[in-house]
Amino acid sequence: MTFGVRPGPIFPSTRLRRNRKNDWVRRLTAETKLSVDDLIWPTFVVEGSNQSQSVDSMPGVYRYSIDILVDQIALAEECGIPLVAIFPQIDDRLKHSDGREAINPENLLCRAVREVKRQIPNIGVLCDVALDPYNSDGHDGIFRDGKILNDETLDILGSQAIVQAEAGCDIIGPSDMMDGRIGFIRSILDQNNFGDVNIMAYSAKYASAFYGPFRDAIGSSNALKGDKKTYQMAPTNTDEALRETGMDLFEGADMVMIKPGLPYLDIIRRIKDSFKVPTYAYHVSGEYAMLQAAVQNNWIDYHSAIIEMLISFKRAGANGVLTYSARDVAKLIGRDQYR
Repeated sequence: MTFGVRPGPIFPSTRLRRNRKNDWVRRLTAETKLSVDDLIWPTFVVEGSNQSQSVDSMPGVYRYSIDILVDQIALAEECGIPLVAIFPQIDDRLKHSDGREAINPENLLCRAVREVKRQIPNIGVLCDVALDPYNSDGHDGIFRDGKILNDETLDILGSQAIVQAEAGCDIIGPSDMMDGRIGFIRSILDQNNFGDVNIMAYSAKYASAFYGPFRDAIGSSNALKGDKKTYQMAPTNTDEALRETGMDLFEGADMVMIKPGLPYLDIIRRIKDSFKVPTYAYHVSGEYAMLQAAVQNNWIDYHSAIIEMLISFKRAGANGVLTYSARDVAKLIGRDQYR
């Protein structure tokens, strides 16, 4: 017996809910899959020993001294995470307007990388190339008379990349957004027999309001003079992101990064569709802090929300995601995929 009016000629023969009716069919028909191989864990290192300092604006995130950092990264490797990023908090006494500590082969970051690679040789290490942790002005480049000096900055970025490569860094991540820096760094790496070191270019790094907690973590927030709008991208622009990415790839980038992540899912998709290269997203500190604030107020479930966020990056086209939740997610999904 038929009741009512059928919604259309394909109903009830076609019922999309049949492919959602239980767990096994949802797994079988999943279009997007998240695995531990997609995770990159950002970490922070400080001087001293046996140090574990909480970052107030990033609940659950810590700055570790090198000895503790190695132990924490070993746990990440056990979870199957393939790559970690290390960011230093530099003593204010070592910060200068020319960022000279960035090219000291015995600086905190280089010592941390050497120790991580000595004890955990099979995990990948990503190092950020930019001057903001080392610059007394809080900027990513050399700041003089109210301006960022592009070409003068390239020289120190090239030297910074070399000391990081010598320490054992596997992937150089220029995040400074200076014009021409990828070609300059690729050339100097090749000339110094580091042709196997990858470059992950922060090709579309936006002048975002979501970086505040990160600047707290590396100690640059109070030093920053002005803003970074003359070198980081305006949130209004998308075509410009394609131009930046195309230039970075032409100059020798092996993979590209979009930062921040969630507000720029459209940029991830456009870049992936346009260039079809390894493309990554940074789930940045402000995004993480908002999530944690909601969790602490019992407004949302942490595990469900972070999985949904990371799947959105994958669905947009990202090959992987830098996220402060990487170890939590790795423990949650294990070495299996999450559908």
